[in-house]
Amino acid sequence: MTTASETALDDAVGESIESAQEHLRARQAPAGWWKGQLRTNVTMDAEDLLLRRFLGILRADEVEQTARWIRSQQRADGTWATFTGGPGDVSVTTEAYAALRLAGDDTDAPHMVAARRFVLAEGGLEATRVFTRIWLALFGEWSWDDLPSMAPEFVLLPKWMPLNVYDWACWARQSVVPITVVATLRPVRPLPFTLDELRTGARPKSKSGLIPAAFNLLDRAFKMYDALPVNPGREHAFRRAAEWILARQEADGGWGGIQPPWVYSILALHLLGYPLDHPAVKAAIDGLEGFLVRENTPDGPVRWLEACQSPVWDTCLAATALLDTGMRDDDPMLDKAIDWLLAEEITVHGDWSHARPGLEPGGWAFEFANDGYPDTDDTAEVVLALHRVQEDRPEVKAAVDRGIAWLVGMQSKDGGWGAFDADNTRRLVEKIPFSDFGAVIDPPSADVTAHVVEMLAQCGLAEHESTRRGVEWLLRAQEPDGSWFGRWGANYVYGVGAVLPALIAAGVPVDSAPVTRAVEWLTAHQNDDGGWGEDLRSYVDDSWRGRGESTPSQTAWALLALLAVDPFTSAVERGIAWLVDDQRADGGWDEDLYTATGFPGDFYLSYEMYRIVFPVSALGRYFAAVTGDV
Repeated sequence: MTTASETALDDAVGESIESAQEHLRARQAPAGWWKGQLRTNVTMDAEDLLLRRFLGILRADEVEQTARWIRSQQRADGTWATFTGGPGDVSVTTEAYAALRLAGDDTDAPHMVAARRFVLAEGGLEATRVFTRIWLALFGEWSWDDLPSMAPEFVLLPKWMPLNVYDWACWARQSVVPITVVATLRPVRPLPFTLDELRTGARPKSKSGLIPAAFNLLDRAFKMYDALPVNPGREHAFRRAAEWILARQEADGGWGGIQPPWVYSILALHLLGYPLDHPAVKAAIDGLEGFLVRENTPDGPVRWLEACQSPVWDTCLAATALLDTGMRDDDPMLDKAIDWLLAEEITVHGDWSHARPGLEPGGWAFEFANDGYPDTDDTAEVVLALHRVQEDRPEVKAAVDRGIAWLVGMQSKDGGWGAFDADNTRRLVEKIPFSDFGAVIDPPSADVTAHVVEMLAQCGLAEHESTRRGVEWLLRAQEPDGSWFGRWGANYVYGVGAVLPALIAAGVPVDSAPVTRAVEWLTAHQNDDGGWGEDLRSYVDDSWRGRGESTPSQTAWALLALLAVDPFTSAVERGIAWLVDDQRADGGWDEDLYTATGFPGDFYLSYEMYRIVFPVSALGRYFAAVTGDV
C-alpha cells in the first residue's frame, strides 16, 4: 500500500524532473551539445601568465584579470589547494605566488606574507614538484642542472624497448616529448625579480629504492652526455620530436585537448626555432583563447583557463539523463544532441593503434577537437545513449556497431579497460626521477571497465566473451570492504556507482555476495541528511573512504547503484528526497566541492554538468520504477 508521504515524494520527483528538463533545454547550445565549466586549480592560470611572459606576448590586462582571479582563490590561511576544502599545496601555492609577483603584488602584502610562510614551512621551492621547478628554471629561478635529465633521444626508442614513448599514458607522452626538448635546450629568460624569499637551502627529496637509485645513475650519465661538445644523434632527435609534436596537433591548435601538452608543445616548437607567426604556433596560441573563461565579479573582470573541455562527455550523459526521464527521442532537444554526437565520431587512427594496429577506428573523444585520442569511457557512454535511439535510424545503428567493435578491440589482456590505451601497464616509467606528479600510465580501472561492461550488456552482449572477462575483472577488483576504487571520479562512491549497474546489467544476481557487500557499503556510508559524499582525501587517507559532505553528483552515483539492485528501499527514498529538496528553483543543483579526478592524489576536477546530469538520471530511473514505467 502506498502511503501519503510516498505519493507526495513521487509527485515532487515528477515536478523535479520537469524542472530539470527545462533547465537542460535552456543550457543546450544551438548545435546540440552541452558543455559545463571545468574547474581545476590556479596552476593553470599561473602557467598561462608565465608562458605568455616567456614568449613575450603578455598583455597588462591579461595580468590584471588573471591575478585578480588567483587572489580570489586564495584561502584564509594564505594557501591555494588542488580542490575546494582540501589542504594547502606547496607547488600550487608557489606557482600562484610567482604569478602574483609577476603582477606586481608587494611581497610585504598580507596575502603574500601568508603564502610565503606556508611555502617555507612546507620546505620551500625545494619541496615543489618537478613540473613546478621546470617553470622556475625557464626564468632562472631553478638550475637546469638540478632537474632530472630528459633526453629527446627517447622519442627514437622502438616500442618494444622499455621507456619508449608508448610506455607512457597518452596524457603523459604528449607532455614528455616536448618537455625533453625544453629541458635539453635549457632556456633562461630572467624575470625582473627573484623568488629567493621562498628558498630554504635544503636539497629536494628523491625517490628511494634500487630502481630509483639506478635511474639516478642513468641521470648522471645523461648529464655527462649533455655536457659533451658534440651529441651524436641530438639534432635527429630534435627533428623527430618536432615531427611527432606537429603530427598530433589538433584542429583547435592544441594537443590532446588538455593544457599540459598544449603549453609544453608551444614552448618546444618556439625553442626549436618556429616563430610565433608560424601557422602551427600561431594556431596553438590562438586556440588557447577558446579555453579561457572571462567573468565579471564585484572586484572587477577575471580570466581563468579551463585545463580541458568536456562537450562529448557532457552531451552523452545529458542525453542518457533525458532518456532516463522518459523523454521521447524525437524531442528536438534529444534529436539535436544525437545528431551532434554522431558527427563527433572519430574515424581515423590515433596513438591507440600502436597497441592495436589491426583495429578499425570507431570511438569518441572527450573534447571538441581530439581526433588522436578517443577514449573508451566516452565511447561506452556515447554508445549507451545512441543504442537507445537506434531502432529507426540505420546511421545510428552503424555508429553503435563501430563503437562496440572498437571497444571490444581495446580490451586489455587482463580483461579490463584503460581509458585511452590497451595494455598500458608498464610501471617502470613511474620510477624515473621525472615522474613525481600524477599518473603516468593508463592501466584498466574499475569505473571505465564498468561503463564498457554495462554498455555491452545493455546492447544485448551480456554473454559475449569480452563482457564476461570484464565482469571477472570487476569481481577481482572489488575492495575488501565491498567498494571499488574510482579512478576518474571521487572515489569509492563513484566506483560503486559505476560497477553495480554494470554487474546487474551483465546478469550478476542481486543477492550474490559481491553485490550484497557493495550495497551494504553504500548504505553504511549514507549521510544523516540522506545524501552521499566523499572527500577527495580518500585517495591518500583511507579514513575518508565514503565520508564527506553530501553532494548532488555523489548522491546520484550512490542512487544509480542502489536503484539497479532494488529501487524500493528506505536508503533510496531518503536519497531521492535529498536530491528533490536540494534542487534549485531553476531546475539545477549547486555543487561547490570537486567530485572528479584527473590524477588520484594530485590533480582534481569539478565538472559543472555532473551536478545536473547524474541527479536527473537518478530521479528518472526512480520515477520509472515507482510508476511501473520501466
